[in-house]
Formats: sequence, structure tokens, C-alpha cells
Amino acid sequence: MGFTNGGIVKIVCVGGGPTGLYFSILMKLWNPANEVIVFERNKEGVTHGWGVIMERRFLDRLVELDAESAAEIAMRAVSWHEQAVEINGRREVNPDNGHACGVSRQRFVDILTARAGGLGVEIRYEQDIRDTSQLPEADLILAADGASSQLRGSHAQFCTRVTDGRNKYIWLGTGKVWDAFNFFFVPTEAGWIYGHAYPHEPMTSTFIAECDTRTWAALGFDAASPSRTCDMLEEIFADQLDGRRLWTQFPDGVDSRWLNFRTVSNERWYHGNVVLAGDSAHTAHFSVGLGTTLALQDVIALAGQLRRAGSLSADGISAALAAYQKQRQAELEVHATEAQRSALWFENVPRYVGLSSRQFAAVLHARRAPLLPKLPPRLFCLLHDIRQRSAAVNAVRNGLVR
Repeated sequence: MGFTNGGIVKIVCVGGGPTGLYFSILMKLWNPANEVIVFERNKEGVTHGWGVIMERRFLDRLVELDAESAAEIAMRAVSWHEQAVEINGRREVNPDNGHACGVSRQRFVDILTARAGGLGVEIRYEQDIRDTSQLPEADLILAADGASSQLRGSHAQFCTRVTDGRNKYIWLGTGKVWDAFNFFFVPTEAGWIYGHAYPHEPMTSTFIAECDTRTWAALGFDAASPSRTCDMLEEIFADQLDGRRLWTQFPDGVDSRWLNFRTVSNERWYHGNVVLAGDSAHTAHFSVGLGTTLALQDVIALAGQLRRAGSLSADGISAALAAYQKQRQAELEVHATEAQRSALWFENVPRYVGLSSRQFAAVLHARRAPLLPKLPPRLFCLLHDIRQRSAAVNAVRNGLVR
């Protein structure tokens, strides 16, 4: 079912990452007559980032929406089932952590770019859009230009709130390839530092280093160059990297730098015909691995509401955007809470390092539990073990009854 608005609907997407590109694909698939233009600040063929994570079941959902691009993504992705936690020289493995996959962000964007172009989407590169006055006339404008969205910033009506996390983190690449999602916790003379690592290509992995601000400053990262930062982290994580190098330079040629994670939220997700999606609308801490999935779910929901509206008259747009905002804010409430709890857990790692490696891995896996920060860690572990044993006994009992 196409839209009816005098025949052709004009849509502008600001941001040529996965969010904007996938929305443009959905709009052209549902009505090839739609005119869709994507404005991207980077040069063609260049993106910023290493790997992205998706659950296999979400990739299956993408098959239903666009089998062609989903098949290409699946072919380029690498998969794992296990989550490994390493602390104090011990490695604890959770063998049943779901079916996840990683894919290079560059390849992901390339796949969506090719698909969008094949459907007739116009993509304009090296376009730094700061305000709607720079854009052509459109029925709908999607602001998908990231957590620091300039387009969102030009409209106070979104009532944006940004809060910075306490920890420092840096996003790196490496030639070391793991077969699971890994958490590494390494003590230094200045405090604990943590690594998050997962494969995103057959020969490449993403590696995120994180620590609290005091540790970061005491180790000298505040004054270290990008190359010196990599040298220092390679020394700290020598056992985990097995001699492999860390890479600080993204494919777009920009060096990664230490950041505090920015949690973005907005009271309103649309103003007039401008609507937010992805990181411009909300962010979720990287430790939950849902950033790309939640962003794509945004535009899937937006496209669905627009399609149900049937008309992109001014009233039709307003009704669809209101429905989209209501839907996604409700759906994201749980994810936002869990992401906040996950970030808080990593900001309080010293509280848990006295546990055994098995207990530590258990509380890390349960880090989104509301009771965890309120109970002494060992008491939480005791209650957690009791609950797991009870669940196992009940499973056996139910099996015998059947």
C-alpha cells in the first residue's frame, strides 16, 4: 500500500548511517514513487566505527522486511553463542547466551547504501546539515544524525536531555579474533580496567576499553597520543590480545578518543514534519549491545505508522508521528532502564571484584537486576544460586510429571 499525497511523497533523511539508510529503503519498498534523499556528512564509502551487534532473531525480522539486504548482512556476519568473563586469571563461560552476530559497520553501511541506491534513493555526501533551512522542501524530514544531532539541536521543542556517564571508554579495532563475546577485567597499579571484545569480521574484532576517570588519569591516558594509548592498552591486555595490535584509527581516518558515554533522551520525538530516530532520539549504553537494533526498530516502527496513516497530508503526518512517538517511548522504557543499570554496574566494578570468578561472572550476567545494587554482592549471589537450583528442580519435576 502506497501513500496518497498527490502522487509523490518527498522524504529527506539527514544521516547516512544504518538508521537513515534503512528508513529510505523501507520508504522506497512500500512506494517506489516516493522521492527519498539522504544527506550524509562523511565522504562516500567512509563511516565511523568498527563492529555492530545484532541478535540472530532480529536479523530474521529484517528478512521479513527486505530479504535482499538481510541476506547480504547475514553472509557478512560472524556469529557466537557464548559469553566469556575473565578475571584474576580465570575464565568463566556462559555457553547459552543466545545467538548473536557481529558485522563490520562499514560493510553494513555499504550493503544498505547499495540497496538504497538500487531502489532509487539519492544519497548526497559531504553535506553537513545544521538546520532544516539547508534542506529541500519535503513532506517528512528524518533526523538520524546521531547522539550529537545538529538538526535536533536546532529545535528546542524536542526537550533534549543529555547525561554523561562517569567512566571513560575508547572504541578500538584489533586483528585478534575471538569466538565469543568477551569481558576482560585487569587490575593495574591505578585501578581496574575492563575490555569488551567481540568479532565483527572473520579476521577483525571490536575492542572497547573502559575504566573510571581516576584510573584513566592515573595511568596517563589523559595526556597520551592515540598511538601511545594503543601501546599502553596492548601492554595492559597483553594476555588477552596474544600479541595482536590494537587500532585506533577508524575507517574514516579519524582517531578514536576517550569519551564518557552520553545518554540521550527526548521528551518529544517530533516537531512539525521533523522526526527523530536512532541515537538522535535515544542512546543505550554500549554494554547492552542494542544500539543498532533499537535504531532500526525505530525506523521500522516509524515506517509502519506512516504506512497505516495512508496519507502524508499535514494531518496524516502529525497523527503518524504522534503514534510513532507513543509506541517507541513505551517500547524503549524497559531497555532504557536496563541500559542504565548495566552502565551503573560497570561504574561500580570494584564493589564486585572480591567475589570468586564464578560469582563475579554471575553478577555481571545479572547486572540489569534491580536488586543487585541494593544487596551485598555475596548475599545476592546466594539468593541467585538458590533461585537457579529451584528452577532446575522445578524443571526436572515438571518433566517427570509430563
